[in-house]
Amino acid sequence: MTSAILPTYTRYPLAFESGEGAWLTSTTGEKYLDFGGGIAVSSLGYTHPHLVEALNRQAQKIWHTSNLFQIPQGEAFASRLTAATFADFAFFTNSGAEALELTIKMARKWNYVNGAPERFRILTFEGAFHGRTLATIAAGGNAKYLEGFGPRVDGFDQVPFGDIDAARAAIGPATGAILVEPVQGEGGIRVGSNPFIRGLREICDDKKLLLIFDEVQCGMGRTGKLFAYELYGVAPDILATAKGIGGGFPLGAVLCSAEAGKGMVAGTHGTTYGGNPLAMACGAAVLDILLAPGFFDEVARKGLVLRQSLAALAASHASVIAEIRGEGLMQGLRLRVPNGEFAAAARAEKLIVIPAADNVVRILPPLIVGDEEIREGARRLEAACRHFEIASPEKLQGAGG
Repeated sequence: MTSAILPTYTRYPLAFESGEGAWLTSTTGEKYLDFGGGIAVSSLGYTHPHLVEALNRQAQKIWHTSNLFQIPQGEAFASRLTAATFADFAFFTNSGAEALELTIKMARKWNYVNGAPERFRILTFEGAFHGRTLATIAAGGNAKYLEGFGPRVDGFDQVPFGDIDAARAAIGPATGAILVEPVQGEGGIRVGSNPFIRGLREICDDKKLLLIFDEVQCGMGRTGKLFAYELYGVAPDILATAKGIGGGFPLGAVLCSAEAGKGMVAGTHGTTYGGNPLAMACGAAVLDILLAPGFFDEVARKGLVLRQSLAALAASHASVIAEIRGEGLMQGLRLRVPNGEFAAAARAEKLIVIPAADNVVRILPPLIVGDEEIREGARRLEAACRHFEIASPEKLQGAGG
């Protein structure tokens, strides 16, 4: 049967009809352990009772008005987010790409209102992924995503991720901001070091630049903190988040200091759906769970359980696993076999993992995953490793290492 959907995805021959906790049930009735979380989206797993109740309660009232009117649910959610973070203001979007677009506009406008319109360039980093819009693919700099879409949007300069000296050397008179993922997701679960992230803050303070964190994938509890910037002891001026913030409902947000947001006055930006009552109910419900006493401590503890399980796996299967990377419940395996084939082998064991760059598979279970589910996931990953160890030597050498 020919699909009427624009063929921009290479989809696996698998569909799901229901889920509970960390488990998904396929349309053929098979149960899968989800260590992908919809690419870090399903932060509370599936059919979490508090999220379902909040969605249903709001759905009986009003889904959408518009931002022409007051939205009390958005005011309350923004107040909670800013109280829990560095930020003074929040702006709600429908996606991570939209949130990143706003961070770019905000940085340019900040320099403009400060009398430096020539400072429109933003320093970014190799391996980054910031979205699929024309501006965000230019910011990411991946040639594969840029090809065929005309002239690259100007205003972005890239240097190697983790190289603070290269970052410092790349700052010029037209540079107005630095944009970085503290933990690169699509780039292969590459964790920024403390000296690197702190060094970027120092550069911005010294050069009077804005520091922008893309925490679309690594934010909302994924690393054992509400946001990954807390791991480094420094705060950005602007932060974009999405994915896990809505627990599966389309939602993103930009958080900023009053100084960084001072150019964004009435009429400078807008959205039709962003921050509507239904989205705000879902976001608030997720935040209820995340901010409950001890929740982040539990995520960090479970992250250690996962990391230890993966370390044991790597020690036993060094011919398949080259390296473990990550923080909290955002872990990655860099492989010596093709990552797409490994993900397929994991699916054969009824386990979902997500391929990324640098021949990595991402391990992104829901934040509510249990210890025994983590151990079960490790057992299924071990079975996936055995798929390759019984294969030919040529197969094992397919991805290098």
